[in-house]
Order: sequence, then structure tokens, then C-alpha cells
Amino acid sequence: MANFKVVISDPKTGKSYQKEIMGTKANSLIGKKIGQEIDGVFVDLPGYKLKITGGTDKDGFPMRPNLQGAVRKKILLKGGVGFHPKRKGMRKRKMIRGNTISAEIVQINMKVVQYGPKAIEEAVKEGEA
Repeated sequence: MANFKVVISDPKTGKSYQKEIMGTKANSLIGKKIGQEIDGVFVDLPGYKLKITGGTDKDGFPMRPNLQGAVRKKILLKGGVGFHPKRKGMRKRKMIRGNTISAEIVQINMKVVQYGPKAIEEAVKEGEA
């Protein structure tokens, strides 16, 4: 049974909200990829559209959009997600997780693309109660 921490960012206000997703809603997120838009019903936000922007796995390795699948690999990076070089031209081999959500993912990052009828703060607090 999958269990995810979902961090939802609101581009209008610049705030982010955290929700814990368990059970069938969490299982429905498995197989989705970075960049896909999903319905807010999966994270108890009806009427909202959310875009998956990234995440981390159980060991803290970040998901990278250009690595296909749910695999974890050591790849040579020159910048971007997972590595920020200190000098120009610097490259480093780093462990990275693929772009597909699997059971090993712990945190999923999303941003709001389309807003629903309720304010996001009310909807998040209502889901916790």
C-alpha cells in the first residue's frame, strides 16, 4: 500500500501546502510522470488541476524529468535537478531517480494549474479534519 507526502505549491500566493495521501488515492498516482496534469480529486482538492513537478524517493534522491522510468541510476550531470556545479564546465556522477512515480517515492511535488471553487487553504484544512 503506497503512502505519499504531497507538497502542493500555489503560484498566485507563493505558499505551499503539505498533505498525506494513503490508500487507493495514493495507488492511483503510481505510474504518473513528471509534467503530467492530474485531477485534484486524487489529493482531496476537487475542482483543481495539478501538475507534477518532481519528488524524492525513500533515500532522498530527487526525481529527474529526463530520466525515463522508475529506476534509480548514477548518471553524469552538468547541472539541473540533483546537481548545481560550483564552476563552469564541472560535471559529476550522481544518483538520480527516474521521472515515473513508484512505491519507492515518498514525496511528490505539485503545483496548481487550475483553481477550484474553494480557496486552497480551506480545502487543505478541511481534508485534515
